[in-house]
Amino acid sequence: MKLKQLPLLMAPVLMLAACAQTPMGPTVMVLPGKDKSYAEFAQEQSFCKSQANSAVSGQAENQNHRALLGGLATTALGAGLGAAIGGGSGAAIGAGAGALGGGLGGSMYTNNQQGGIQTQYNNAYAQCMVAYHNVLGQ
Repeated sequence: MKLKQLPLLMAPVLMLAACAQTPMGPTVMVLPGKDKSYAEFAQEQSFCKSQANSAVSGQAENQNHRALLGGLATTALGAGLGAAIGGGSGAAIGAGAGALGGGLGGSMYTNNQQGGIQTQYNNAYAQCMVAYHNVLGQ
């Protein structure tokens, strides 16, 4: 493998490592309402988690596609600029730089979007739990 190809191979790895994911669960604490059994609370909690999952369904995949397209666009832009400036070897260097920059940019983008998805999940979960007369923890 040529050293010039290394950045092209690293960009997909960087982007996959930074993919947004559907939240595993809430990051807000909710306590059982007054005189509520733990079994009843656990059943409400399970239902509200499924409702929160439905609220953010597909968002992580959508954000990952956007980041991937951005990475591909910067790779193509880098290759075009490199070819214009340095010919064939400039295109390889430009593509590598564009892929690396796109991978890092995509990583930052999905990391930012992950926080937004988690917030939406938490809001849907908390609203559902409060509707069942549970109490938000401090």
